[in-house]
Amino acid sequence: MRLAALLVAITALAAGGAAPAPEAPRSPRAAHTATLLASGDVLFAGGCTVDSCELDARGATTEIYEAGSRRFRTGPSLLRPRVGHAAIRLGDGSVLVFGGWDTSSQTASAERWRPGTERFEAAALMGTPRGGFTATKLRDGRVLVVGGSDRGRALRSAELYDPMTSSFVATGSMRVARYSHTATLLPDGRVLVAGGGVEGQGVFSSVEIWSPRTGRFSPVAPLLDRRHKHAAIAVRGGVLVVGGSDERDFAGRRSSAELYRPAERRWVRVGPLSAPRFKLGDAIVALPDGGALVVGGGPRADRYQPGSRRFRPVAGTGRTLSFSTATRLRDGSILVVGGYDDRIALARGAWLLRS
Repeated sequence: MRLAALLVAITALAAGGAAPAPEAPRSPRAAHTATLLASGDVLFAGGCTVDSCELDARGATTEIYEAGSRRFRTGPSLLRPRVGHAAIRLGDGSVLVFGGWDTSSQTASAERWRPGTERFEAAALMGTPRGGFTATKLRDGRVLVVGGSDRGRALRSAELYDPMTSSFVATGSMRVARYSHTATLLPDGRVLVAGGGVEGQGVFSSVEIWSPRTGRFSPVAPLLDRRHKHAAIAVRGGVLVVGGSDERDFAGRRSSAELYRPAERRWVRVGPLSAPRFKLGDAIVALPDGGALVVGGGPRADRYQPGSRRFRPVAGTGRTLSFSTATRLRDGSILVVGGYDDRIALARGAWLLRS
């Protein structure tokens, strides 16, 4: 399937007389979650909803994008406001939302929503409050939760959510405490944890792999570039890692990219991106051809082509937005929602990249 290089904004019609783009969400939103539901609709949960990304009661709101009508409707409220949390669709179609920051600090709380109902229900607590962590759904339906921070303390620990018992249990710890890292499921069921950092200790190049067979982390070859607040995704040939920044944050944004090749246990340089990007969040999606589309962090999107290992810039939102989300819908189009600019001013927008 070829992607058309046309991204339609919320106020325009798609070229060639195609269907209108989606209406705007009901609220601006950044550092939220976007979860594709079994129905093909998308659940947007929490995040910051005011400029400067301060969290208040509005961070408990949710919206549901109805793919058929291209409209947003108000969803059930979370039990508490959250930003920088995780949301995972479980095997039964329900959505588990957990962790992140509430209005006071990082939280260990979790809640679960079943489509067709109008409320979230409390779920089992994580073993540790976490912000800046990763959550990866495994092949067997469990969810691996890794690292993060708790009240200024970086975490080495990891835990597993088991939907069969509806509980979190501890698993092996990383060798390096970290947050703002990435975690990517490998084809053999292991999870690659890359980069991140700790305030006062810098940004890391270290990489570890967690094994579901042993429940332990093992070090592997480090990244070619130190990076945090980057993005990673499985593509044809390995795991693609893009962008991020060094200790300078906004001033240290990276355009570099690299590919981890599991069979060779090494990293190779690819790209680069058309522009430096960081705070990508979930604004990267896998494509059917084994490539990926990098949407967040820059005014144009970059399409990774696995054959050439290069990026081709395509039309984007026209704005440099951090912590937006990109979701590949059932029809192959990509829905981009929210984010904030370099002044931390939120975007109340939705954009649709047509297939």
